[in-house]
Amino acid sequence: MEVTEAKITLRDEAKLKAFVSITFDNCFVVRGLRVIDGEKGLFVAMPSRKLGDGSFKDVAHPIDNETRQKIETVVLDEYKKALKADEK
Repeated sequence: MEVTEAKITLRDEAKLKAFVSITFDNCFVVRGLRVIDGEKGLFVAMPSRKLGDGSFKDVAHPIDNETRQKIETVVLDEYKKALKADEK
């Protein structure tokens, strides 16, 4: 399974840098990912829902670290391209 598209919507907030929708194999879309500027740099947060107790639970997420890394690499590469395009 490959990420065949990543749509980036840039945000200009302290921690939230972008909203992202990704498409797998041109046939399955996951919306609501976020690029976050955390303590250790940029990372990709999976879509989540706020629970009644105030905590958050991921709605969709990779099962293994290899898949998480693939997604994060594609999303952050596309985020950097979107930043460069926005500067022009």
